[in-house]
Amino acid sequence: MAMFRSLVASAQQRQPPAGPAGGDSGLEAQYSCPICLEVYHRPVAIGSCGHTFCGECLQPCLQVPSPLCPLCRLPFDPKKVDKAAHVEKQLSSYKAPCRGCNKKVALAKMRVHVSSCVKVQEQMANCPKFVPVVPTSQPIPSNIPNRSTFTCPYCGARNLDQQELVKHCVENHRSDPNRVVCPICSAMPWGDPSYKSANFLQHLLHRHKFSYDTFVDYSIDEEAAFQAALALSLSEN
Repeated sequence: MAMFRSLVASAQQRQPPAGPAGGDSGLEAQYSCPICLEVYHRPVAIGSCGHTFCGECLQPCLQVPSPLCPLCRLPFDPKKVDKAAHVEKQLSSYKAPCRGCNKKVALAKMRVHVSSCVKVQEQMANCPKFVPVVPTSQPIPSNIPNRSTFTCPYCGARNLDQQELVKHCVENHRSDPNRVVCPICSAMPWGDPSYKSANFLQHLLHRHKFSYDTFVDYSIDEEAAFQAALALSLSEN
């Protein structure tokens, strides 16, 4: 998974195309935010990976202690997110056909035009409604453990992902002598919710530098996971 992410990051262009390389028909897609899928509005760019988003769309990512790029999932410094002035300039320079009436509109004005275009509204009204292929009465499972966010075992701070938990404990509980249960381990199928780490901070730093869900299939038991790892090892040799 880490290799896949690095390949994705290297494959992504750092900036939108300098000109209408894909022709008028592809311009709107080239200058669309990966989050809202609409033409950029007040675009901003992440300094480390160069990916561009609408300022409003990226805002939730800037509210967490250790943000990740929504596109390539690489960590970034929220202080190094800047206004994408070159993109704004291109939005004002290029025109593309409206996907409804086909009228050429400056990309900077495309959102406003689409919101009032009669043809676009007709297309949306005629879109087929979603209907399940086969109706089901199966209830949504409610006993699936949460392995995405955790609670600090020292102070009870909630909704911390793995990176945030490590950072929070290092910054706020470095000198806390209490023995506590690791919330990450206890959430795993093999975890012991009663086992208290003698040195929880060292445990965090040594055992939780990566996310389990990157490497672990929770749907198989420990023996099956061992056999799968052994088979993979033999195939690589």
